[in-house]
Amino acid sequence: MELGCGTAYVSAWLARRDGRPVGIDNSAAQLATASGFQDEFDLRFPLVHGDAERLPFDDESFDFAISEYGAAIWCDPNRWLPEAARVLRPGGRLVFLGNSVLMMLCVADDDVTPAGDRLLRPQFGMHRFEWPDDPGVEFHISHGERIRLLRSCGFEIEDLVELQPPDETVENRFPFVNLDWAQRWPAEEAWTVRKKG
Repeated sequence: MELGCGTAYVSAWLARRDGRPVGIDNSAAQLATASGFQDEFDLRFPLVHGDAERLPFDDESFDFAISEYGAAIWCDPNRWLPEAARVLRPGGRLVFLGNSVLMMLCVADDDVTPAGDRLLRPQFGMHRFEWPDDPGVEFHISHGERIRLLRSCGFEIEDLVELQPPDETVENRFPFVNLDWAQRWPAEEAWTVRKKG
């Protein structure tokens, strides 16, 4: 299951490798794009219009769940993580990727200035982020809060990878962090957790 699948490119990658993915997203427009890509690339897997904070699936329906940004930043972790735990079978794995805590503490409130080398907001109380000129709401919590939440949902933490671009990287794709910053501090982090059996 891909939580907040958007155009469902992660699900498509899984389907090409004989997986049986299900993509869920709350945006009908994103799902329409995903459906168009299914037609274009001759792939078929379910695309569900729904909310990762209230999943329309039975308990213990899936062996694996993934969120590459998607639910990982656009849904309240206090809601989507318990839902992911509910629909995963015992031993099921959840992998999710989002912005690093450090980057969220260092990024400016505007849409122009990339993260700097100063803390611009407190770590304690991190949760809901709203940006000027952007109707979206993001959710980010500290590592300590996330660890406590994951454990309370019945997950064991297997790994936390703080991503660093390789030295040979020459292109910067994100306006909120420059390449030099991302090579010194993690701009993204990936968590791997497993539901206790």
